[in-house]
Amino acid sequence: MRLAVVSPFVDRRHGTERALAELLERLARRYHCQIHLYSQRVEDIVLDHPDAPQDAGAGAIWWHRVPSVGGPHLLQFVGWMAANTFLRWYHGLFRSTSCDLVLSPGINCLNADVILVHALFHRLRELGREETNDATAVAGFYLRLHRRVYYRLLAALERRVYSDRNVSLAAVSERTADLLGQYFLRRDVRVVPHGVDTGQFSGSERLARRPEARRRRNFRDSDCVLLLIGNDWRVKGVPAILAAMATAPALPWRLLVAGSDARGPFREMAKHLGLLDRCQWEPPRRDVLDLYAAADIYVSPSQEDSFGLPVAEAMACGLPVITSVCAGVSGLIHDGVDGFVLRDPQDARALAALLERLHVDEILQSTVGRAAARAVQEWTWDRHAAALWELLNDALAKKRNSGTSETGAMASSRAGPAT
Repeated sequence: MRLAVVSPFVDRRHGTERALAELLERLARRYHCQIHLYSQRVEDIVLDHPDAPQDAGAGAIWWHRVPSVGGPHLLQFVGWMAANTFLRWYHGLFRSTSCDLVLSPGINCLNADVILVHALFHRLRELGREETNDATAVAGFYLRLHRRVYYRLLAALERRVYSDRNVSLAAVSERTADLLGQYFLRRDVRVVPHGVDTGQFSGSERLARRPEARRRRNFRDSDCVLLLIGNDWRVKGVPAILAAMATAPALPWRLLVAGSDARGPFREMAKHLGLLDRCQWEPPRRDVLDLYAAADIYVSPSQEDSFGLPVAEAMACGLPVITSVCAGVSGLIHDGVDGFVLRDPQDARALAALLERLHVDEILQSTVGRAAARAVQEWTWDRHAAALWELLNDALAKKRNSGTSETGAMASSRAGPAT
């Protein structure tokens, strides 16, 4: 199968892009797909040289670099959409680069055949409206305005693309599938949860790297380190974590946040609560295991998360995890057994009580962590790829049948009425 895959970038520093890298490698090497990858940046994935000899029927991943533009994120997105669309059109017209299907993680083009839904901007737009009406909102006025316009554009594109029943949709969780049904009346969504690389993320590897990971960050043995990985820290729950830490200032909390967002507003919030010296902010990193190795508890009281891959990876590492019902991964967690699920992600008191309970009860920490590591053994990337391979074949059959039906209808129309 020949696939055009459209994604702004692919790497292993970010959850969605890490999931895409795992999928593409399996589609090429296991299912022998020939993949034309249209991206602005590609890292941490084995690529094939376009001039290298190619065995018949062998899979490959060829990267076509899409030019990028600078400026605000909104402008970058519009430029990305125009550039990848033009480049794919140019290759099809002048290089005969024909593909059976166009695959996209999210809204990256308007002619995708299969879309892996990792985020819903309809939901993020609703949360943005709540922030606009919140007097304690951490983001500045211009950042909120830019984000509001950006989410409005993405929500409009979602309405156009996701409502088209010719587009096959895969959701990474039951929660996301339910939202697709609620917003776009799509009841035909395939649910394909993310996997976890338990060879890379394991309790033994985490413990082996723990001393060095904590020493480098000046964490003491007595510190209880809370970890959160992700972007859009307000939605991921940083304000709730800070508020929970402030309810028990005598406990040795340390917060480690890794991801991409404006640090200033959150540093101001931490300073206001007297917690600034207990917080560390880091950019995304390729070596994600180093972050889990430094932590004692993974905490992500997210207001919206289609899945929450770092939660699953933390579980594989044997860490006790706290998430919320608003994260898709919560549907795979048995509350109180292999993780903890908050009913209200903004309930700082409930979060504080749970954190204190885990801090004082080391047996509970280890028991839940071991149960979490056992639970994720079945959440494999091989299973994820197999489910999507089945969906791709179904989508290709549907596309071909649709083309046959249209050809037949046109022939009947030209033939005129029977006599």
